[in-house]
Amino acid sequence: MSSNPEQMRMQARMAKGQAMKEEDKLFRYKGVLYPTIMSPLENLKAMEHLGARHDDVMLAAYPKSGFNWMTAVVQKIMAVSTGGEVRWGHPHIEFFDPEAQQLLSQVPSPRFLGTHMHPDNMPPSFAAKKTKMLVIIRNPKDTAVSFYHFSVKDPVLPTPESWDVFFSGFMSGDVPWGSYFDHALAWEKRIEDPNVMIVTYAEMKEDLSKGVQQISQFFGFPLSKEQIQTIAEDSTFSSMKEKSQVSHGILASSIIFRKGEVGDWKNHFSEAQSRMMDAEFEKRLAGTKLGAKLKYDLYCK
Repeated sequence: MSSNPEQMRMQARMAKGQAMKEEDKLFRYKGVLYPTIMSPLENLKAMEHLGARHDDVMLAAYPKSGFNWMTAVVQKIMAVSTGGEVRWGHPHIEFFDPEAQQLLSQVPSPRFLGTHMHPDNMPPSFAAKKTKMLVIIRNPKDTAVSFYHFSVKDPVLPTPESWDVFFSGFMSGDVPWGSYFDHALAWEKRIEDPNVMIVTYAEMKEDLSKGVQQISQFFGFPLSKEQIQTIAEDSTFSSMKEKSQVSHGILASSIIFRKGEVGDWKNHFSEAQSRMMDAEFEKRLAGTKLGAKLKYDLYCK
């Protein structure tokens, strides 16, 4: 057993998941499904009273949209800018039990926090305190495929019977943390909010240096050109996957970091499924600023 506390926690959760009945792995709270092991009811209830700070650094993303990747990028930006250390671990506020949430009040600023929660279900104090939030969004086809593979590998979540069954649940929003489109539309409403910065997975893949520079600027962490370049080079997908074997363990690394590609959906979607997703995108996101940002025709057609 590893002595790395994060690895030990992950191994304990995975063992718990392997011993749990499939039907007990998810529960519904306020109409949305959550993983029982990672976000039990007591966490979610306590989280509603979580006290945000104006200078918190918040990262939000729908599952499998690049959250772990951006976690590492933001932590490096903070460490380099403040001269501190890169701290590994899950920053998801919904994973913190009530005691851990209380201990958060003792953590010195700036605190790095994250969530997969729908923005309307996040603690109201984040909006009240005007906390800055970085949101990463990935095209829905690649998100669905990545989420499927994650569910197959991670014993904490129910194992999908097949890709077709998972796709059906994804389209109806019957997956952990709810509907992709509901999340995207909720962030679309806040796209002009000066305290919200929305980046896409594809644009970060295309030009990571530019992304690092924009993110550091948004949060007010000054970096030199050389520092930006070093962080970008250190944060490519392959580099991240390699390092995650040390931070999270080899097994967890293979679950969290799979391919990191844009366009892998073509290896999974049937023609009918592709048309179904196209129609849903057309109905829900086409014509919105966020929809334009996702460049759906380029990456999903």
